[in-house]
Amino acid sequence: MLRVGFIGTGRISDLHALEYLQDERARIVAVCDIDGETAERRAAGWDVPSTHVFSHHHELLAMPDLDLVEILLPHHLHHPVTLDAFAAGKHVSVQKPMALTLAQADEMVAAASTAGKLLRVYENFLHYPPVTQAIELIEAGEIGDPLTIRIKSNAGFSPNAWHLPLASLAWRFDPEKCGGGPLVFDDGHHKFALAWHFMGLAQEVHAWIGRMELMPGRILDAPSIVSWKFPGNRFGSLEVVYSPQLEVETRHYAQDDRVEITGTRGVLWINGGHGRLPGVPPLVLRREDRTRTFDDLPTGWELSFVHATRHLIDAYESGDPPRLTGAEGRDVLRFLLAAQQSAREGRAVPV
Repeated sequence: MLRVGFIGTGRISDLHALEYLQDERARIVAVCDIDGETAERRAAGWDVPSTHVFSHHHELLAMPDLDLVEILLPHHLHHPVTLDAFAAGKHVSVQKPMALTLAQADEMVAAASTAGKLLRVYENFLHYPPVTQAIELIEAGEIGDPLTIRIKSNAGFSPNAWHLPLASLAWRFDPEKCGGGPLVFDDGHHKFALAWHFMGLAQEVHAWIGRMELMPGRILDAPSIVSWKFPGNRFGSLEVVYSPQLEVETRHYAQDDRVEITGTRGVLWINGGHGRLPGVPPLVLRREDRTRTFDDLPTGWELSFVHATRHLIDAYESGDPPRLTGAEGRDVLRFLLAAQQSAREGRAVPV
């Protein structure tokens, strides 16, 4: 039995908890949050005893009957709390991005090694069913060798989207806490991880990051475009757009994510993620003279969390490395930070 503690019980913790609540191999045994009311509510919903509800992470980490912690905190807290968890002898699954700097990431990887514990950076998009199907198709040679990747991240609105408390939004607009903007750096981790997975680590990054004032003190990093140069004369791009009048079908964040991967013999289109535009197949394959649509794939964004957590439990049991390892998470962070540097300096930046 994998005994898990949650450090941070905000809105996203609902999705992180799903597989732990239904997998017989794991159990949520403790929660911690500075908002006591939220922590108590999550504990009640997850059948965690009130004696295992804490307001400070050191109290939770002192529990002897605890194997792993899910760290779901603002980005600037990932590094110190991860180090505290390893010092307490716990395995760690930390939300993306793993840290604000490469130096912090290096300390986290070194601490995991010293403690002999698992460090996993939680990147659920790599476990989204249309993405995993695309991975299988590429590995089977359906589009040949990938040559380019093009990603469109399109935020909009939805009457059915999550209601998010102001406190959970405010820190995402604070570069000192978030590390960058909410779309290119925070949510952008998903897209950089996809590019990294399908194409490898880029050699060079060139980024233009826009600024859109939503209200005083709330600057959205859009519209933006990031260009990547990969080894072997291969290329990619990420385009980030906020379309306030575009309705997105979702029960979570009002955002559509579209990916196009072109290879030597075909093209793949992955449609959807956080949300989706109605009437578009979740996955389309064009190979040589035929087009195949995968209309029956499950598309709920919550499934990416279910499969990501299941993969973590599998890795814990088998001793195999999880996806993403600390070192892999560092690679994606390096990729992200290069884009931020490029936008600041107005030049291409080597990765």
